[in-house]
Amino acid sequence: MKIVYHCYGGSHSSVTAAAIHLGYLASDKKPTPHTLMEIPFFDKQTDKDHGKFKFMGRDELGNEVYICGCRGLGKKVEKSLQGIAKIIDTPLDDIIYVDTLKGVNFLMRIGGFLSRRLRLVRLGRPIVLKGTVTAFNNFVNMVEEVKNKLQN
Repeated sequence: MKIVYHCYGGSHSSVTAAAIHLGYLASDKKPTPHTLMEIPFFDKQTDKDHGKFKFMGRDELGNEVYICGCRGLGKKVEKSLQGIAKIIDTPLDDIIYVDTLKGVNFLMRIGGFLSRRLRLVRLGRPIVLKGTVTAFNNFVNMVEEVKNKLQN
């Protein structure tokens, strides 16, 4: 099974959800900003990375976990990938797509825009870190939904 967590830029919400899924972040304890910065790809993606799938690791069941920044095309990317899966004869049930944008709060949007889009990292990073810590339980809930699907 492959799990793809996707968001706008592939730097914050998808990375956080994937890190929770893989156990890089404990789901029962909000991370510190320092801990978030230690996660691979957190606040590091650039425009040239959008649309690229980054492998984050394998979970405890051997499922592959990926992240992707899709800009505003998340649902269209999902449809395209489903079409490609049909072409290469891969069962659609073998891929789970998770749009993590639904868990993003205002601070994450502003901080991410400043840090990644405008490259004002010193200004945006503290804001996006605070927003991610605040929204952390949203991502925990998303990951729990995915893991429940995997067990059924």
